[in-house]
Amino acid sequence: MDLRTQINEKVQSGATRALRLEMPVRWGDMDALNHVNNTVYFRYMEEARMHYATTCGLTGAHAGRDIVLANVTCDFLRPIVWPATVLVDTRLIRVGRSSLECMIEISVQGEDGPSAKGTSIVVGIDPATGRSLPWTEAELEGMARVFLLAP
Repeated sequence: MDLRTQINEKVQSGATRALRLEMPVRWGDMDALNHVNNTVYFRYMEEARMHYATTCGLTGAHAGRDIVLANVTCDFLRPIVWPATVLVDTRLIRVGRSSLECMIEISVQGEDGPSAKGTSIVVGIDPATGRSLPWTEAELEGMARVFLLAP
């Protein structure tokens, strides 16, 4: 069984962990209604996406590929206000041939439950051609190291 299949089977069995990113809410993130503007939630997700991409070895000077965002969703559950620290938890949902689907939860440190939930799909591409590029064994190993529970 190939590594991609093994990862997806472990994801289906629940043997995963979230990668957490902490970020301060900036006063400038607020809008006229005195809560974090809806567009900023997508920035929080973007920061988390780049965090897992670099941690897994999918981007960077030696990656040999780019990743592009194919889809992103966000369900806004409750407002976030300044001052606060947001916790962005990213969990793996599925690894495709050249795609990666994750679930994201944004919560406020010290509060119960998420403020927003969403999903994202990224696709690894060849920077020279712009075409999708299958994940390498090393990249799959990076995903397993970051998102899967130790056996």
